[in-house]
Amino acid sequence: MLLRPEGSSSVVTVEKDTEVLVTVENDDGGEPNTILLSFEDGDSDDPRNWSRWYRWYLSLFNCFLVFATTFASSAPSGYAADLLHHFHMTSELVALTITLFVIGFCFGPLLWGPLSEQFGRRAILIPCYAVFTACQVGAALSPNSASIMLFRLLGGIFSAAAHPTAPALIADVWDPATREKALTYLGFFSFIGPTLGPLVGGFMAAAHISWQWIFWLLTILSGTCTLLVILTQKETYRPLLLARKAERMRRETGDPRYRAPFELLQKPTLLARLYATLAKPFVLFVREPALIAVTVYLSFIGGCLYMLFEAYPVVFEEGHHFPSNFLGLAYLPVTVGTIVTMICYLSVFQPRYERLVLQYAPEPIPPEERLVMAVWAAPLFAITFFWFGWTSFPQVNFWVPLLSGLLMGMSTLALVVSLLNYIIDVYSYATATALGACTVLRSIFGAIFPLFSRQMFRALSPRWASTLVGCLAVLMIPIPVVLTRYGPALRAKSHYIASV
Repeated sequence: MLLRPEGSSSVVTVEKDTEVLVTVENDDGGEPNTILLSFEDGDSDDPRNWSRWYRWYLSLFNCFLVFATTFASSAPSGYAADLLHHFHMTSELVALTITLFVIGFCFGPLLWGPLSEQFGRRAILIPCYAVFTACQVGAALSPNSASIMLFRLLGGIFSAAAHPTAPALIADVWDPATREKALTYLGFFSFIGPTLGPLVGGFMAAAHISWQWIFWLLTILSGTCTLLVILTQKETYRPLLLARKAERMRRETGDPRYRAPFELLQKPTLLARLYATLAKPFVLFVREPALIAVTVYLSFIGGCLYMLFEAYPVVFEEGHHFPSNFLGLAYLPVTVGTIVTMICYLSVFQPRYERLVLQYAPEPIPPEERLVMAVWAAPLFAITFFWFGWTSFPQVNFWVPLLSGLLMGMSTLALVVSLLNYIIDVYSYATATALGACTVLRSIFGAIFPLFSRQMFRALSPRWASTLVGCLAVLMIPIPVVLTRYGPALRAKSHYIASV
């Protein structure tokens, strides 16, 4: 990558895979006017050199932040009947109140992902989670439907900071082999959140605990997360940390030539920097066909997961007469399926990837190696819907459609981990921005699907509604296969990667 510092005739060469100190000279062979810094081996300022236990703490803690967010998105659904009665809402407005939180995910990542690559992960998480906590207090004290809907929307917007920053933090602190393991845990936490939410909310409602207490529970959860970010999480964004190191060396030595690559790429004014930062997700998304394909697939998967919250009541509550307060138990097979995939990944795919690291050394592993798990998981994901739909007859034992959730959890986690790893590998220098663009579209699907799912399953019947979704899933199967075959050619033509 070539950089030309503003107002200078010197050319800076930045090697992507080395961590050395680079001295840059003028083109005319004179004195160097820029000393470009990079992390040296064993540098304590580099997050990848921090203690292993602390890096695992940061990784699992940020996985938990995503869990807290996704749990908050679905937990009030267990109190749907109470909200309908207390605020005199229609069932559609109750569904919208719950979905507004996910709609907030559509806007938040556009801000928090790029801003975390400008000001740091920690600087974004602290204010966002503080506001998220305040919104749970506001929801618990809401006097009318308009206020609780507003606080749900704001809570979703600000809590969405964890979605792009958590995987980006994992990329900050780990090498590619260990990062894949950490992202498996992230995928697991992100999917047990929305499945456990209705279960906890339903049991609280069955115990006749007032609806306000689900929001007080979320207040305790989000407030604890906020305090832990403040007290225990250090900044991990490596380009920013290197810029701080360069600033410290200029101050200590009095030599103004010390610079970090991050500083050389900065716009001259704050307004220009903010414009460039906030425009990055849109520019990156529309110019990268690989990112578009992966984002569409992940968005469809996310929409299908939230669709279950509307489809399961039609099949199990109306068809099999499950008590409404115990409907959350129907989502447990999905959680069990994610656990099965996590065990399979740790015992099969992780050792395989570690062998590939040695095989490709000293060159990096091609990102397409991440897609192996997605290639076999894509057909299983499509099969799930045909299984669920055509065994959903009331006269068929409820365990048969219920166990389709096991395959849903297995294939979903495999696809998410594989595709997220692929995005991070390809866009390693703009991870939070790429994931921010991805999260926005995923959230749009997650917000829209529940709004029509129950009506669709009633109008078409669970059989044909599931068949329709299954056919769409079949159309998605070629995506990881095509990327495996043509991914290198797409990356070679990439406008964005070449200019990073």
